[in-house]
Amino acid sequence: MKKFELTNEFITNMFGTKLFRIRALVEFGDVEAGELGGYVEKESNLGHDDNAWVYDNAWVYGNARVYGDAQVSGDARVYDNAWVYGDAQVSGDARVYGNARVYGNAWVYGNALVCSDEDYAYAHGFGSVNRTTTFFRLKDGGVGVRCGCFYGTLAQFRDKIRETHGETKKAQEYLMLADLMELRFEEDENEVGNRKYVE
Repeated sequence: MKKFELTNEFITNMFGTKLFRIRALVEFGDVEAGELGGYVEKESNLGHDDNAWVYDNAWVYGNARVYGDAQVSGDARVYDNAWVYGDAQVSGDARVYGNARVYGNAWVYGNALVCSDEDYAYAHGFGSVNRTTTFFRLKDGGVGVRCGCFYGTLAQFRDKIRETHGETKKAQEYLMLADLMELRFEEDENEVGNRKYVE
């Protein structure tokens, strides 16, 4: 039996993917029939069994799954191939992505980033709001970047920096950081066999 439906209300993420607000069809857990939830890309992002729910303005998309009695709330984002299940809770501005698994009685909240099965590095204190920028190896061997609302490749990151910051000192810092991360993730023939990836 279906416990929720996708409404006509939607938002579009940075990749142009539509995410639809969900509405409960029946009462379960602490959710009442007719209650609006967060946003999912497709029905398979949220299980119809048990009490799993996406609350508030949280997003679940890509091949991510939330099921069991798991809860995703606040402005949390769950995407790529991540799974949240059991009694796990993801809230605040937390991000769960890559091939990460959050389960059992785990709580992920605040500004936490949870990712797994990849090489990654991060830098804190750059940009106009001193945010943390995370760099990680992609399956194709390239470098991915997560910085605030931005998520894309290293080349796309450089383009976005030039577009947003022009020739300012902030732009120079970000571009130097991108150069450093390109060097950091450069192929090393001795390490290729031990490497892990982000989808």
